[in-house]
Amino acid sequence: MASDVATLVEAARDGDRGAIAKLISLVETGGEASFPAVAELFRHGGNAATVGMTGAPGSGKSTLTDKLIARIRRDGAEVGVLAIDPTSPFTGGAILGDRVRMQDHATDEGVFIRSMATRGHLGGLALATPQAVRVLDAAGKPWVIIETVGVGQVEVEVAGAADTTVVVVNPGWGDGVQANKAGLLEIADVLVVNKADRPGTADAVRDLTLMLDLAGDRDWCPPIVETVATESRGIDELWDAVLSHRDFLEQDGRLNRRREARLRDEVRAIVLERLHDRVDAVCEGDRFDALVARVVSRELDPYAAAAALLGKQ
Repeated sequence: MASDVATLVEAARDGDRGAIAKLISLVETGGEASFPAVAELFRHGGNAATVGMTGAPGSGKSTLTDKLIARIRRDGAEVGVLAIDPTSPFTGGAILGDRVRMQDHATDEGVFIRSMATRGHLGGLALATPQAVRVLDAAGKPWVIIETVGVGQVEVEVAGAADTTVVVVNPGWGDGVQANKAGLLEIADVLVVNKADRPGTADAVRDLTLMLDLAGDRDWCPPIVETVATESRGIDELWDAVLSHRDFLEQDGRLNRRREARLRDEVRAIVLERLHDRVDAVCEGDRFDALVARVVSRELDPYAAAAALLGKQ
C-alpha cells in the first residue's frame, strides 16, 4: 500500500490529473487507508499560497472565483480550486455544482477544480479540506483557492485553512450593527462588495469602513474592493489586494506563524476526531445498555454512568 501511495504521489507531482483526483478521493474518504497518503503528501507540501473565498449564499463567490482563476492564469500561474458544497442533512447527498459556474476552465490543464462535500461538518469546511489542499500543494499548484459553502456568520473556519481570507458581501447585506457583529468580518483579510452596480453599494462600503474603524488599530487593515464579477469589473483590484496581503504576510515571519497556528489546529481536530471514534466504540454493547438501564431506573445519574464507561468507577 505504501509503495502504491508513493507512486500515486509521484504521478501527482508530475501533473497527472488522474492521480491528483485519486489522492483527493482517498483523503476525503479518510480513515486509516488515507494515513500513508497524508504522510507522503506532507513531505512535499508547504509551498502553495491559499486563498479562502467566503460569504453569504448568493453573494457571487463562485462567479468571483471563476474570474479570479482567469486573472491568475493571465500571469501564467497554475491554480487548484476546492469548491466546498453543503451536504443535505436529510439525504446525505450534495449537489457539488460550483464547477458548473467554472466551465470556462474545464479544458485548461493549468487549472484543477474539485468539489467536496461538508459531510455535515459545522463551520463550512469538510474535515478533509486541509488534506485536499495538501494534494494540490504537492502537485505543484502555486495557488489554491478554497471556496466555501456560504452559511453566513458561523462560517469562520475558512480563516484557519487559508493564508488570505476574502469575505464577499453584497449591497444591502445589512446595516452597521450587522457589520459589527458578523464573525465573518472579523476574519477578513480582504473585503469585497460584489454586485457593486446595484443600489446600496456606497452604504455597504460605508458600513464596512465604520466596522474597520471601530476595530481599532491592527497590523493589517483589510482593503475594501468593489467588484461586478459578471462583468469582470474590479478583478484586477481584488487580485492586487490578495497579492498585497501576501507581501504583508511574508514580512517578519507572519506567514510562518499563521501556518504554525493552522497546523496546531489541524492536529487538535484530528485528535478530536479520533476521540470521537473511541466514544462510538464505548457507547455501544451490553455494558452500555446495562448502564443506561440503571440511569433510566434512577439507580445511577448520567455523570456516574459516563464515569463508569470511562473507567473512573
